Amino acid sequence: MESFDDRKNVAEKKFVLTADQEFKIDARRNKLLGIWVADLIGKTGDEVTPYVLEVIKSDMEEAGDEDVFRKVKQDIIAAGVQFSDVELRNRMNVLMTEARAQILEND
Repeated sequence: MESFDDRKNVAEKKFVLTADQEFKIDARRNKLLGIWVADLIGKTGDEVTPYVLEVIKSDMEEAGDEDVFRKVKQDIIAAGVQFSDVELRNRMNVLMTEARAQILEND
C-alpha cells in the first residue's frame, strides 16, 4: 500500500509534467500563429523566423492569451489587413487544438 508521501510525490510529478506540457502546447500554438500571421501580413523569407519569435516572446507579458492576441492584432492592423477579432480568436483556438495534438503525439 502506498504511503501518503508516495501519493503526494506522484501527484506533484503529474502536476509538473502537465504544466510542462501546457507550456509546450502554448509555445507551439504561438509558433503556428506566428507563421500564419506572417503569411497574412506579407512577411516572407528571412522575415518570418524573427516575427515568429516575436509572437512567442509576446506570450511572456502576462498570463493568458491576451498579450499574444494584442500583438498579432496590432500587426494585422498595421499591415492594413481586414480581420475581425472573432476570426482571429477562432484561428487561435484552431491552432491551439492543432498544437495540442502535435505535442501529445510526440510525448
